[in-house]
Amino acid sequence: MTLTLTVSDEVRALAPGFTHVAIEAEGLVNGPSTEGSSALLDDAARRLAVRLDGRAPHEDPHMAAWREAYTAFGSKPSRTRNSAEALAKRALSDAGLPRINLLVDVYNAISVAHLIPVGGEDADRIEGGMRLVRATGDEDFVTVAGGAEAVEHPDAGEVVWCDDAGVTCRRWNWRQGPRTRLTERSVSAVFLLEGLAPMPVADVERAGAELAGLLEKFSPGARITVHAPA
Repeated sequence: MTLTLTVSDEVRALAPGFTHVAIEAEGLVNGPSTEGSSALLDDAARRLAVRLDGRAPHEDPHMAAWREAYTAFGSKPSRTRNSAEALAKRALSDAGLPRINLLVDVYNAISVAHLIPVGGEDADRIEGGMRLVRATGDEDFVTVAGGAEAVEHPDAGEVVWCDDAGVTCRRWNWRQGPRTRLTERSVSAVFLLEGLAPMPVADVERAGAELAGLLEKFSPGARITVHAPA
């Protein structure tokens, strides 16, 4: 793997059933949302409705496991939902899923259809390797508040993704920072699909394979590498 991804022992102890599949992509084509990416999001919402069969997203066993993990590191899961639950809630609402840009639409569609947290980072904006750790509380998380750049700090013990420059995503996969998000200028990316027991690892792999196929469809000629679950 060109980009190193490590999960700390403290996070493994907190959530022994955690696994992730990483996909590296180069030569991507991004841009505004298209009819194709919008159709993917609509189809994902339909697949989600079938999957839930009338249940609320948080009643799904996989989402329940994420709520337990959030509670374990001191977060209130009903206030700071994992990214998949938050997207699922949007998908089932009258407002529906947001259209962001082509690449974000694609990975959001996979997240909703499979009910699994999926993130996308601009590989050219990551400094050093990426690490999933429990924060000390001193790390910087650069975000935007009121239209201006602002620096926050995670809570001590909070699970965060970070690189050498600071936190890239708070509360595991709750809120991504603007520094590494995928924009219409992004051409290289790393996508992370994150699963917890009871979701079988094979299900995480299937979601990753579908994402890789869509990346190849929307970015012909892109170099896509799907890494084994870790």
